[in-house]
Amino acid sequence: MARYFLTLSYNGTKLNGWQVQNNTPNTVQQILEEKITMLLKEKIELTGCGRTDAGVNAKNYVAHFESNCGDLIKNKSHWLYKFNNVLPTEISIQNISSVRDEAHARFDAISRTYYYYIHQIKNPFIDNFSLYVFGELDFDLMNKAAAILLEYSDFTSFSKLHTQNKTNNCKIKKAVWQKTNIGEWRFTITADRFLRGMVRAIVGTLLMVGKNKITLNDFRKIIEAKNRKAAGNNVEAKALFLVGIKYPKDIFIEP
Repeated sequence: MARYFLTLSYNGTKLNGWQVQNNTPNTVQQILEEKITMLLKEKIELTGCGRTDAGVNAKNYVAHFESNCGDLIKNKSHWLYKFNNVLPTEISIQNISSVRDEAHARFDAISRTYYYYIHQIKNPFIDNFSLYVFGELDFDLMNKAAAILLEYSDFTSFSKLHTQNKTNNCKIKKAVWQKTNIGEWRFTITADRFLRGMVRAIVGTLLMVGKNKITLNDFRKIIEAKNRKAAGNNVEAKALFLVGIKYPKDIFIEP
């Protein structure tokens, strides 16, 4: 058995997140496992780099699996075509990489990067993947608040309640708002790991800062409270994208 990494993208609008669930077959993991199992004629089980909630999108998601198929790398173009040909339009596989037997898509990740998009001028052509926010926003103040995140490690205040996390500690390496077009902005956040609902809760709270509903000191107190009820509401999932994930180079096997 050889181990492989899949790099894929998905439009989460009509999907119920990554992870297999008992109450729906409409998850990225289940769809991929069923289709790849069918093509390779062996039971395929995928382990993802993380759990994305319903409606969240991914431009670069990584999952690992094991297979007896001996030519997945040698005939990579053929298999990419075969896989993508049977997958729904919402899911696309970009690459297959050969990795060491112990390589793990989730635990070996060094960092993950998410984007969150907002727009302040109503635009029907981006609304499916960006949050429309009416009114003035102080992005300078929001960036000052975002910089405060790098001073802390416990983000319980931004975590979904009743999870099975052993720790709510994360190391945020970057958090910044950048203007991408007239009336359009992107929030970039990079960390070693993320808690469930963390990015959407952070964005929701930063928007409160931008609307002058809370101060920078209030934002700091929210983090220190370690209480989800202290922070802002989760923003919509549709504008959130997992865009990058980094691994140590030595886990990959050169073809």
